[in-house]
Amino acid sequence: MVIKQLSVFLENRTGRLTEVTDILSENQINISALSIAETADYGVLRMIVDNPEKAVRALKKNDLSVHITEVIALITPDIPGALNKVIKYLSEGQVNIPYMYGYSHEGKASMIIKVNDPKKAIEILQNKKIELISASSFYEI
Repeated sequence: MVIKQLSVFLENRTGRLTEVTDILSENQINISALSIAETADYGVLRMIVDNPEKAVRALKKNDLSVHITEVIALITPDIPGALNKVIKYLSEGQVNIPYMYGYSHEGKASMIIKVNDPKKAIEILQNKKIELISASSFYEI
């Protein structure tokens, strides 16, 4: 249930994101999800791709700073309070959430969550019958 997410550190200037997507495209690597957080000088591009190891090799070969992080992905109904339940379950289990990102579509919300203890988070969410997305399923999205 753990998914490998890439974090790529980029200077905050025109063309840097294009460089990353060019490299991935040239290497036939598909992006399933992404998020960009920025400051004045740099940004962190977080993304889930269909072949994380190949992507890391390709990006590092092009002198980009990239790191693999373990995240979990889940699906909730796209209704008020559904995400709140998930966050409460994790909080009650003493699992910290440094960040998350997601989207909703056709009545379901998909979330990617970085937690301090993926194994514990997965156990809690499975016990609460929260739908988790496996890595292989997510890479196919």
